[in-house]
Amino acid sequence: MSDAAHKTSHERAVDIVRGYTDRDALVVEEALAGLDAGSWIEVYTVLSGLLRSTISLMELTDKRWKVGDLVRHADEIAAAAPPHYEFAVAEATRAWARGDQPAMRALSDPDLPGAVHMTAVGVAVLGLGLWGRTGFLDVLEEFGETVTALVNDRPSGV
Repeated sequence: MSDAAHKTSHERAVDIVRGYTDRDALVVEEALAGLDAGSWIEVYTVLSGLLRSTISLMELTDKRWKVGDLVRHADEIAAAAPPHYEFAVAEATRAWARGDQPAMRALSDPDLPGAVHMTAVGVAVLGLGLWGRTGFLDVLEEFGETVTALVNDRPSGV
């Protein structure tokens, strides 16, 4: 039995990205197993922050991917998604790559778990492109430690 049930939402957010980075469907599944509604929101919030940070860093480096390369890598990584999300993740990546925000939102807005998978795949694709596998896994570890420190250090009532 995995220790996923004892992990916090922010740890699970990092775990799902790690699972996609390694193209490990079991890790992806275990990272999200048994989440309640509030935990899904927390996972999505953490992933959204990681995605924004990764995009910002990618823009600072002027590192750009060709749309075809981005879509190909996303398709490969999305293969670790649950089957009912794999196509939606691929379509969301295509929409994002062509700058079609309304189409991307239409795929994810009504379905929070789907949005979690789409965001995690996006983070994995961009992170791998920016840092390579080893560097990105190091970044994920640092990000996880930073989020843990921030969450554990927040004043009560916040």
